[in-house]
Amino acid sequence: MRILLRFLLSSLGALSERTPQRPAASEVAVDEIGDGRLNHRPQTTNPEAIMKKIVMVLPLLSVLLLSTFAHAGYILFYGGDFDPTNMNANALPNENDAIVGGNPYGAATFQNFIIPAGHTWNITSLFTNNLASISPQGGYWELRSGLGSGNGGTLIASGTAALGPGSFEWTATGRNGFGLDEYQAHVEGLNLLMGSGQYWESVVPLALNDAGRSYNSNTFNCFANSCVGTQIDDQQYFDSPFFGSSFGNADDQGAFTTFSSGIDGFDSVPEPSTLSMLGSGLVGLSGLLRRRLLH
Repeated sequence: MRILLRFLLSSLGALSERTPQRPAASEVAVDEIGDGRLNHRPQTTNPEAIMKKIVMVLPLLSVLLLSTFAHAGYILFYGGDFDPTNMNANALPNENDAIVGGNPYGAATFQNFIIPAGHTWNITSLFTNNLASISPQGGYWELRSGLGSGNGGTLIASGTAALGPGSFEWTATGRNGFGLDEYQAHVEGLNLLMGSGQYWESVVPLALNDAGRSYNSNTFNCFANSCVGTQIDDQQYFDSPFFGSSFGNADDQGAFTTFSSGIDGFDSVPEPSTLSMLGSGLVGLSGLLRRRLLH
């Protein structure tokens, strides 16, 4: 936004420098002090030149308003980084592999997040950070609402993504703990519109023939200021037919205030229709001024 705004201002300034000033009809060059040199009196402003500048700048300003204020941000929510030095550092099974298997998963963690009132999120990807020793072929994901202890709430959307760019990626984060490296299970290519409220997300790596393991890392107190967005502590859940847990509170398994999980996408700010009308009005005004200039 700042770059575009600077461009607009510099363009307007350049127009001012290039636009010649027309002397008023009554303006004459006179020898005012008797030194033999002609001096021009101050020139009046040229209304036509000013109108041309406005016509050129208004469309760019409308684009600035519509594109900048309609969306903001890329990482919409992130619980925070895993801190292996924390005395309560831990991780819960989050997997579907040869050891802990099931349909659609052997074990899954659910991290809550809140979309603020008046906002609509366009979710394009979901991710979890996992201490793991597997090589997944893809990932399974879910979005839910209304979770509670022993209650899976409402399944809003779910799916399976195969390993590959734009679908599912398995990337090392550079962190580690308990003898395992941490990897991000990242489901991409989504296009989900969700309104304000509290929801839960899950991304489970799928490695059906792999004898390794995968555990979703926990995090605390927005470690190293790495968190983004809003969630409610201690409202995370763990579902695993394999371990006999049916959407139990994750804290029943240890200290799981927050999981290292997140969401990417776009956030529509409040009252986008008002901004759209303002931008459309500016475009219309520039067209009207242009027609007046042509006539």
